[in-house]
Amino acid sequence: MIIGGGDCGTLREVLKHPGVEKVTQIDIDEVVTQMSLKYFPELCESNNDPRATVMFDDGIKYMREAEAESIDVIIVDGTDPVGPGEGLFNHAFYKSCLAALRTGGIMIQQSESPLMHMPLLLEMRDAMLEVGFVDLQTLPFPQPIYPSGLWSATMARKDQKFAGFREQDVDNATFDTEYYNTGIHKGALATPNFMKRAFEK
Repeated sequence: MIIGGGDCGTLREVLKHPGVEKVTQIDIDEVVTQMSLKYFPELCESNNDPRATVMFDDGIKYMREAEAESIDVIIVDGTDPVGPGEGLFNHAFYKSCLAALRTGGIMIQQSESPLMHMPLLLEMRDAMLEVGFVDLQTLPFPQPIYPSGLWSATMARKDQKFAGFREQDVDNATFDTEYYNTGIHKGALATPNFMKRAFEK
């Protein structure tokens, strides 16, 4: 499940993985996808993949009404917590996502800049744990066009601890990547000390 992602780049990347059987993307603003089709058609090259369903509706409402334990992975590719995106950053939304995830399920959400928005990042992490997610990992990564140049995504595991990643699958991937590799993944899992200290308080 992709919440947001109207430019369809996340959908394209997810569908590069041959093991993915079905993806539903829901974005509240159809104009984003229309403009992406017009100006960034390379991002939309998987929109007609038979495994993909592209919807335009309220993702918060969709998750609230989702069937229990029906989703393996939820990717929240949303905006900052303002306007319609504000509802993606609270207990109610996280509770809906937790209920919709199957055993072993993972939710991942962009979690702003750890340099500029640490209070918001800590609120997100606290809310995810308070609704019942068992384990969290916040991954910082360079993003030069965003404020501070350092951004993050936070993964929340429904009912298991995180334990590494499928390194062999990365090394044996059947598709090319421009940036991602096992070393990049290992680096992303290394939490900077200033973030560790904030998370431990």
